[in-house]
Amino acid sequence: MGKSHALEVCPVYKTSEILDGKWTIPIFRDLLASKVVRFNELKRSLGAISPKTLSERLTFLELQGLIERKVYAEVPPRVEYSLTEKGRALSPVFEAMASYRDWE
Repeated sequence: MGKSHALEVCPVYKTSEILDGKWTIPIFRDLLASKVVRFNELKRSLGAISPKTLSERLTFLELQGLIERKVYAEVPPRVEYSLTEKGRALSPVFEAMASYRDWE
């Protein structure tokens, strides 16, 4: 098995590839804290992110099976995002990051 294949099947590598996006960790932070979040709530919380970038990150995370997008047939449409079971399984990673104080 070559190095390239070893990385492809390594869970740490695969997780780091998913979490690598600039806005992914703050998106997870908000979803872990609130359970269900609407698009505009995420946008307000993240501040400097553009709607296009937020939409792209959310779509990527949905395709990875980490978040769920629920659309309500209302006018205007209401869209809510939440973590899937797979996404919630990453909670210990974020708890460890939040408790790490040696950076200060």
